Amino acid sequence: MAKKTEKTVENKLRALYDLQLIDSRIDEIVNLRGELPLEVEDLDNEIAILKSSSDKIKTDIEESEKRISEQKLIIENSKELLKKYEEKLKNVRNNREYNSIVKEQEYQDLESQLAEKKIKELKIGIEQKNESLTSVTEKLDERNAHLKSKKSELEAILKETHKEEDLLQKKSAEFEKEIEEYLITSYKRIRASVKNGLAIVSVERGASGGSYFSIPPQVQLEIASRNKIITDEHSGRILVDSDLAKEEQNKIQKLIGG
Repeated sequence: MAKKTEKTVENKLRALYDLQLIDSRIDEIVNLRGELPLEVEDLDNEIAILKSSSDKIKTDIEESEKRISEQKLIIENSKELLKKYEEKLKNVRNNREYNSIVKEQEYQDLESQLAEKKIKELKIGIEQKNESLTSVTEKLDERNAHLKSKKSELEAILKETHKEEDLLQKKSAEFEKEIEEYLITSYKRIRASVKNGLAIVSVERGASGGSYFSIPPQVQLEIASRNKIITDEHSGRILVDSDLAKEEQNKIQKLIGG
């Protein structure tokens, strides 16, 4: 494979500044979305938790209703047995038989009372669960409406910017491949260390862009000569002269249809 033609320092500076312009525009688009993607994700997670809670409450209610049906069957069975014992009492032959039947009646009566008590407790539990279900359902409806609004807002922004962002991402990757790895590493390190992501800035009115610290005239001449890569001693950013910056800004604007 043929080696890449060695680039001049000026070409390297231009390539880095072009990459910065593209990445800065991508940053602007990402900032336009703001916290919306995270908000949508958080709402999705919250809705999933609420749905899980709703499903569990519904399952608990169904289980309680099933247990009520079981307790009602116990009561019905007890009633049937009590009727049979009443009939048996009419035909008892001795006290022992009588006492045995009476004990069975008492047992079935207690079984019936216990079942009634359980039914009352289960009904109270169902009532409480229904109140919880109503509260969860209201929250779920509110969160779903909020999610729909946030998704709509996000989709509108994405629809407006996705074409440009796709182009910018493609161009960023292309430009990055044309720059030496050590420069890309420095560029990314500086970008990550500054708030606005500007790793390369132009000299404006005797100071680096966004800075109040003046640059000595001799250093300004060195920057304008474009013979070596110079960094700002205060911010660590790479510096380019304003003429180069304007030329590259016009170039990138035409490239991305700005």
